[in-house]
Amino acid sequence: MAKWGEGDPRWIVEERPDATNVNNWHWTEKNAGPWSKERLKELLNNLKIAQNGVDCKITEVEKIDGEASANNRKGKLIFFYEWDIKLKWEGHIAGGKDAIKGEIQIPNLSEENDVSEVDMTVTIKSSGEEAQRVKAFMHNVGRNEIRKQLSEYIRSLKEEFSKGLILPKKGEAPVKPDNVSMITSGFNKKVNMEPIVSPQTNAQIGCKLDTKTIELSESFQCRAQEFYDAMTRIEMVTAFTQGHVKMDVEKGGKFSLFGGNVSGEFRELVPGKKISQYWRLKKWPEQHFSEVTFNIEEKDDHTLVTLKQDLVPASELDSTRENWKRYYFDSIKRAFGFGAFL
Repeated sequence: MAKWGEGDPRWIVEERPDATNVNNWHWTEKNAGPWSKERLKELLNNLKIAQNGVDCKITEVEKIDGEASANNRKGKLIFFYEWDIKLKWEGHIAGGKDAIKGEIQIPNLSEENDVSEVDMTVTIKSSGEEAQRVKAFMHNVGRNEIRKQLSEYIRSLKEEFSKGLILPKKGEAPVKPDNVSMITSGFNKKVNMEPIVSPQTNAQIGCKLDTKTIELSESFQCRAQEFYDAMTRIEMVTAFTQGHVKMDVEKGGKFSLFGGNVSGEFRELVPGKKISQYWRLKKWPEQHFSEVTFNIEEKDDHTLVTLKQDLVPASELDSTRENWKRYYFDSIKRAFGFGAFL
């Protein structure tokens, strides 16, 4: 078996002009956070909005909290961003005496929502007929102008971070920004997961449940930390599950995958070495959780992952074992190229 990089076609340098990330196979990432903050400030600060005798302006970008990244997965660009923005504004009515001041809160600018669906709350700090007129103007006209600027941010994010992330093969033209993709990440660490109730649970309440243990081992062509990241970084979990993900990666943090069919809680996290979870399937008896532990051990030429799952309902043993291989292990290998052994 080859050592790291030996004999694997993803490492054949002659297929790439600069011998970097051959065929764009590996998961690569750029942090777009600092750039995004500056770009949003540039687009929003001092934005003027005027129409029908009302003249308004964004006077300050008071807060931009969140994160953004650009990722390459097997030659496909995936962008993630989540921003909570607070703006200060002021406006005048032609002939009016005083400036009307207020704020705009944008709590959910993310790839999960179309810009037209982004929430914006407009408030004012004064009262009276003029103030209400200016507020209505900002609600109806101002929000649309701000959405145009947010659309420009997304366009320029894709353009700026497409550069150099997917590297062309010999003779190929660079990737154009129009060919990049968005995958819904489900970024939302404040999510309150609703209890999952199985339609089959009523007959099981009060009955002793027969449970079994699953033990599996799987080899991955990656570093131990890379496998750990694939299981704990929300953008990578989204990539291999191909669905909406909710995840708060900390001890006691909740997670929900595969459309809510899998849910649970993190019990222990040791980067690159161990992940322990309370884990359940939606159709299991209500409130019944198994205990899952991934032990991650990096070898000379691969990483060995050993899974132990206690308290699996006996009737679900075979299907659960098969689903670990199909929906987790095989999917991770396909998504990130962790399965090639040559």
